[in-house]
Amino acid sequence: MPATLQPDRTDELVRLLRERILVLDGAWGTMIQERRLGEADFRGPAACGLHDHPGDLKGNNDLLVLTRPDVVRDIHDAYFAAGADITETNTFSGTRIAQADYGLEARVREINYAAAAIARESADRWTARTPDKPRFVAGSLGPTNRTASISPDVNDPGARNVTFDALVEAYGEAVEALLEGGADLLLVETVFDTLNAKAALFAIDAHFERAGRRWPVIVSGTITDASGRTLSGQTPEAFWNAIRHVRPLAVGLNCALGAALMRPYIEEISRVADTFVSCYPNAGLPNPMSDTGYDETPAETSTMLKDFAQSGFVNIVGGCCGTTPAHIRAIADAVASLPPRAVPARAEAAVA
Repeated sequence: MPATLQPDRTDELVRLLRERILVLDGAWGTMIQERRLGEADFRGPAACGLHDHPGDLKGNNDLLVLTRPDVVRDIHDAYFAAGADITETNTFSGTRIAQADYGLEARVREINYAAAAIARESADRWTARTPDKPRFVAGSLGPTNRTASISPDVNDPGARNVTFDALVEAYGEAVEALLEGGADLLLVETVFDTLNAKAALFAIDAHFERAGRRWPVIVSGTITDASGRTLSGQTPEAFWNAIRHVRPLAVGLNCALGAALMRPYIEEISRVADTFVSCYPNAGLPNPMSDTGYDETPAETSTMLKDFAQSGFVNIVGGCCGTTPAHIRAIADAVASLPPRAVPARAEAAVA
């Protein structure tokens, strides 16, 4: 697989973030579920080499970049058409730790490279249509399905099902392939355990050292409930102080909560972070009776994100679970005329 490293676009991103609020895409799982794909779609044509793979593959959404690239391309295009400036690669579970559930550890590099290449092609095509609105590709690095800080056994608090070194190795493999496939930046997202995120950030920094250059990085945590903390116990301010040393392009929150419940936590991040702030909430709370599985309509989600923008909290907005191109279009329209958050001078670190 030939590397297609993108030129350094940090300066371009920073300039745009100072000029206007940028829009990230919406949910990938929601859009894929709408397609009602079957096992045959996830196995793909014979050339994919998965017809005889043991065990079910349905539900392994990342695999579609190899088996149904047309579906993935259509989703990128739908989000760009709706007004997104940045699209994520379809690699939320693109590490060998997460892919071990499907026995596909050996295909991880191929998955990440293909995902970035598909997103790159779509972004370039949309940029060519409207050069005044450049599109960007964010390489998605999800939290994995294991946690380095919390025991999986309530009877053994010291037990762990993953090590820091294993996380670093897994993330490093994904990072290299995403960047070689054409990603402009990296997005460490849905962070429920800051130690997992630190492993990802360590792997990223190690790759940057080997490559002799750096790419922009966004770190996005998730507040899991009304306690106002991540699963590993940090407040938004503590989370920021735990990762601020990497000097991310942006820090923020996504997933778990709808915008209404997320408001005080994104306000807290905005108050303490001396970098750009991102926010892409779920479309409210889960609702199995809804078409998307979530409560909020595009009008409702966009109204709340408009309030965040008017309050000076955000530089990047988008959607997580339950959001669709209709949500992203409404969000893009809602913030189009509003100024981005002004980044404050560096604040003193707070006590966690």
